[in-house]
Order: sequence, then C-alpha cells, then structure tokens
Amino acid sequence: MTGLAQLWRDHRLALLVFVASLLVVVFFATRFVGFAIYWSDPAHAEAAPQGWMTPGYLARSWQVPRADLARELGLDPAAGRAPTLAEIAAARGITEAALLAEVAAAIARLKSEEGGS
Repeated sequence: MTGLAQLWRDHRLALLVFVASLLVVVFFATRFVGFAIYWSDPAHAEAAPQGWMTPGYLARSWQVPRADLARELGLDPAAGRAPTLAEIAAARGITEAALLAEVAAAIARLKSEEGGS
C-alpha cells in the first residue's frame, strides 16, 4: 500500500484539511504574485485618473492613503463596494471631467501633505 493510500485510509479528515489548506495557500500566493507583478509595472504608477477607476485604485497607483483620498472625495472609507469615478460623478450630478479634475487636485494635495510632513 502506498503512503498516500495509507494516509487516506487512516487519516482521511487530516488529509482533507491539509489539501484544503494547501489550496488556500496556493490561491493567495498566486493572487499575491499577480498583484506584485501588476503594481510593479511602471505603467500603473501614477496613472492619470479615468472614469473606470475607483478611488482605491488611484490611491494605490499614487501611493496615498486610500481612506484619505475617499474622505477628500466625500466618500465613506468604510463603505462596501467602491464606486467608479464615473459612478461618483453621476451620483453627484456633475460631469466626469469635473470629477476627474477634483480627483487630480485631491491627489496633488495629499502628495504635497505627504512630502511636507
């Protein structure tokens, strides 16, 4: 009898828990590597604000605190799913261009505060 078959026969629950744990580790390791590759690409650093982006995406791109950027835009940082900039503009009843200008100014303010401290 092979080692795996014996483990299955004698320690089925422990083997299932181990395999499930291994799958979780592989999932999060893959996710981590994917994010590391994505955010290390210079094309994603300091990206110009666009309507499809969320405040969290811009905060990561510009390396400013997500909660601070959300507050600058009048959003609740602890809210659920983050709306896109286009959705925020529509909810406020302003043009997307006006909101993008507001976002750019907020980012500039946060970056200057960060550099000044």
